[in-house]
Amino acid sequence: MYSHGKGRTDTDLIDIGHIDTVVIGAGHAGLAMSRHLADRGVDHVVVERGRIAERWRSARWDSCRLLTPNRLTRLPGRAYQGADPDGFMTAAGLASYLEDYARSFAAPVVESTAVTEVRQLPGGDGGYVVRTDRGSWTAANLVIATGYHAHAQVPGCAAGLPPDLVQVTAAGYRSPAHLPEGGVLVVGASASGVQIADELRRAGRQITLAVGAHSRLPRRYRGRDIFWWLERTGSLDRVIDDLPDPARALREPSLQLSGSDRAVDLGALRDRGVRVAGRLAAVEGGAVRFADDLGATTAAAEARLRRVLAGIDDHVAGSPVPDAEPVPPVLLESGPRTLDLRRAAVSTVVWATGMRPRYPWLKVPVLDGTGRIRHRRGVTAAPGLYAIGLRFQYRRDSTFIGGARHDAAYLADHIAVRRAARPRRTPH
Repeated sequence: MYSHGKGRTDTDLIDIGHIDTVVIGAGHAGLAMSRHLADRGVDHVVVERGRIAERWRSARWDSCRLLTPNRLTRLPGRAYQGADPDGFMTAAGLASYLEDYARSFAAPVVESTAVTEVRQLPGGDGGYVVRTDRGSWTAANLVIATGYHAHAQVPGCAAGLPPDLVQVTAAGYRSPAHLPEGGVLVVGASASGVQIADELRRAGRQITLAVGAHSRLPRRYRGRDIFWWLERTGSLDRVIDDLPDPARALREPSLQLSGSDRAVDLGALRDRGVRVAGRLAAVEGGAVRFADDLGATTAAAEARLRRVLAGIDDHVAGSPVPDAEPVPPVLLESGPRTLDLRRAAVSTVVWATGMRPRYPWLKVPVLDGTGRIRHRRGVTAAPGLYAIGLRFQYRRDSTFIGGARHDAAYLADHIAVRRAARPRRTPH
């Protein structure tokens, strides 16, 4: 019935009829969901368009590492037991880790199977038909685990750039060797943007970095990794219901951090020769114009940083921990306002401007005006339709590898209760 890690042909079709639950996506969130469903005896299948952890295999650059230390790679029934708990797993290493995790409990994953359409079955009690390029299922429940970072956001002004300029997204970037010779404009200064800019600069490229909103953090503080402190202070456990402004929390800028001890803040990049500019405001022929907002942007990031460090300092007051080492401020008052692309010999633009979810196959009215799933704790208004892996789904760490297990347990309980409440069919 299920194929795991096997090839397929166009004639290799599936038609297994009805199953209790279909999970779409075999990344960390989908596998966490599968493990909790298996533990509750819920018959299910995990449908994956590529291989297990496909996005970690094919949509990350070659040197990419997790931002969280290995010790936080926690999945239901498995915690990291390797030799380097304070290290940072590579994208390829995580893909292997997740594949081994799926094997450990015989996860019912069907790989190389793309979902083409999901519709509700007639009636008001839920139920869905899930069509794929290999056949169809009907299911009482559906869990969307395709991730929050499914589709690269590229601003409309990209269409106005010279046609001979190479444009790639952070998901499409692999290494300096894969780009044409010449300078590079990197747009976006969260984790992906600053790491790519740093790698390209170390390869000898002339780099201009257009900076938008970001949340800067030091890699280490008071002798510990910053995520050690975020966990100890309860920051990762905070739930969205307890926040005074949940909408604002959902709009928080992404982290500016690297999965190594190498500093990638704007001050360090500037000292290495990266030209730091404000937000990309417009494309004007063969030139780009930057906003005069670098001072305000870096000041806002600095204020967020100081609030986090102050919270850690308050938490450890009177405890025998290392003294707070100075974290130098990064306040850049101004940057260039324009960049003539040809004069600067820029051959490539890397768009590190963020990702968003995308559900072109979902024909159930659960999306808001921005194309995101409306939900509470992953439960939608459509009976039996759930989502997992969304940003701040309930806890602050919901999108992290180790955070999905909490949401998966909650949703699996919800599904188990629904199953128990359904009338049992009387055999004929």
